Amino acid sequence: MRILFLHNNFPAQFGTLGRYLSKEGWHVTFMTQRAGAKAEGIETVVYRDREQPSDLKPHPFLGGTQKAVVTGTSAAEIAQLLKAKKDYRPDVIMAHSGWGPGMFLKDVWEDVPYIGYFEWYYRGEADDITFLSGPDRPPLERARERMRNAPILTDLAACERGIVPTAYQASQFPQMFRDRLTVMHDGIDTGTFAPGDPGTLTFGEHRFSPGDEVVTYVARGMEPYRGFPAFMEALAMVQKRRPAMRAIIVGEDRTAYGRKLASGKTYKEDALDRFDLDPSRLCFTGLLPRNQYRRVLQLSSLHVYLTVPFVLSWSSMEAMSTGCLMLGSDVAPVREMIAHGENGLLADHRDPAALAEAMAEALARREALEPLREAARDTILARYAMRDIYPAKKLLLAEIAAKGA
Repeated sequence: MRILFLHNNFPAQFGTLGRYLSKEGWHVTFMTQRAGAKAEGIETVVYRDREQPSDLKPHPFLGGTQKAVVTGTSAAEIAQLLKAKKDYRPDVIMAHSGWGPGMFLKDVWEDVPYIGYFEWYYRGEADDITFLSGPDRPPLERARERMRNAPILTDLAACERGIVPTAYQASQFPQMFRDRLTVMHDGIDTGTFAPGDPGTLTFGEHRFSPGDEVVTYVARGMEPYRGFPAFMEALAMVQKRRPAMRAIIVGEDRTAYGRKLASGKTYKEDALDRFDLDPSRLCFTGLLPRNQYRRVLQLSSLHVYLTVPFVLSWSSMEAMSTGCLMLGSDVAPVREMIAHGENGLLADHRDPAALAEAMAEALARREALEPLREAARDTILARYAMRDIYPAKKLLLAEIAAKGA
C-alpha cells in the first residue's frame, strides 16, 4: 500500500503514523516544506512556495486563501513531477487541510482517494472569538472569519473522507459536511508519557526534586488563547497563599494564536509588569526536548491547562497520560476529556480569582485527589492511546484506498 502525506511542517500529525505504517509494510511518502526532514521508513519530498508577484495585492480577507493557493499549486507541481518522472501513484492521499498543500492533488491523481485532515472550521460567531471578546462582533469581522474557510471548503468538496481529532472540533463544521467526517484522534504515546520517577530537574538556577510543590503549565506560546494572562494573575495570588509553591512554564515567549499586544510587549513581559509575582519562584524553560518535557510532567503537583474553546492541545492529553493532577478550563473541548471531580478539575479561567482558588485548593488537597491522577491516565489509555488508534487508522485508510475515488 502506498500512502502520500502532505503537511507544511514535518513530522506534525503524520510523522509517527507514517513510521508505524512503514513498519507495517506500507510505502510512505511525505511531502513537506521543511527542508532536510528525515525519518526512518519515510521518503520525504520538499515543496516550496513560489514567490508571489510583488504587485499582486489581494483583498485583506483573501490573504490566507492566496497563501493556500500558492502552497497548493507548488505542491501540485512537485506531485506532477513525481508522477511523470518516477511513475509514482499513491493508493491514498492524506493532507492537512486549511494551509493548501493538498488542494490540487485531485488534478494530479483524479482517481486516488483523498483524505483531508481537518482541525477547525471558522464561523462568524466562533466559540473561540466570542469567548474572548463577546458575541457583538462587527459584521465585517464575521465576514473575514468566514472567508478563512475557502481552502477548507475546497478540500471538503474534493475529499472522500475527512478526519477530525475530536468531537468538539467536528461540531464546528456545518451539518451538511458532518457525514463526511470521521472523529479519530492522532493518538497519544502512552508508553512514553507515563508516570515515573523524574529524578532531579535543573533549569539554570532552578532545581526541582520529586515531592516539591510544583505547578506546571505547557503551551507553544504565551497568549490569551491558552489562558496565559489569567494563569499568571492567578499564580500571583497562589504564591501568597502557598509559600513553597513554584511554577515551571514550558513554551516560547511568543503569540502562537490570536493577536499580539498593541503595546509591542509580549504577554509574558506584560504579566511580569502588571502582576505582583515573585520571579524567583517562576521557571520559564522555553521549548524542551521530549525527554525533559516528560520529566516536567512527571514532577508536576498540579498541571494547569487553560484554553478558549478551540483545538485541544496534545500537551493536555500527554499530561493526563503521564498521570498529572489536571486543572483545566471549563470549556467544551476540555470537558470532552475531563469530567470535573472524576479524572481532573475544571474552572472558568476568565475569573482569575476563582482560578487561583481552584489552584490553591487542589494543591492543598493533592493527596486526597490522588485517584484523579490514575483516572486521567485511564481515560487516555481507554480512548486515545496510540497503540489502539494506529491499527484502527490503518484499517480505515486501507478501506478508503480499496473503495477508490
